[in-house]
Amino acid sequence: QMLGRIVRDPHGIEGSVREAPGLGLLDIETVMEPEKMVRNVTARSLAFDLPLAGYEIHVGRTTGPDCARPVAVINNVADGASSADGKVLGTYLHGFFSADAFRAKFLESLGLAVQPENHRARVERALDAIAAQLEQHLDCDAIFAAAR
Repeated sequence: QMLGRIVRDPHGIEGSVREAPGLGLLDIETVMEPEKMVRNVTARSLAFDLPLAGYEIHVGRTTGPDCARPVAVINNVADGASSADGKVLGTYLHGFFSADAFRAKFLESLGLAVQPENHRARVERALDAIAAQLEQHLDCDAIFAAAR
C-alpha cells in the first residue's frame, strides 16, 4: 500500500489520518475498507511460475495501472502490482521471499549469484542462537515464574 501514490482511510479504520501520501514507486492507490482479511495462503509467482506461501493481510482495495501487472495468484485471484520497468513489486502476500526457489530466481533476475539456502532452517538457527544467549545471560526460570 505504501509503495503507491496515496493511501486513503475515509472511515478512520487505522486512526484519525484520513489520507497519507505513499512512496510513489507504484502507480496505485489504496482505499482502506472496514473488512480486514488475515489468512495463511499458498500462491504462485507469475514472473517465475513458482510456488509461494505466506500470509495475506488485506485491509483495503488497491487499484491503478500497475495492478495490471500482478505479482502472484492467490487462490486463483491475481494479487499485487509491478512497476512498468519491473523493478518494484507490491503484494498483500507477506513472507513470499521465504520461498527458497522464488527468492533465488528473483535475486538471479537482478544479476546476483546466489547459493541455494533453506530460509526456514536459517531462521531456526538464528532463533536458537538468540535463545542460547538469553539463557546464558538471564535467569529465564525467574522470568517465566514472574510472568505466571
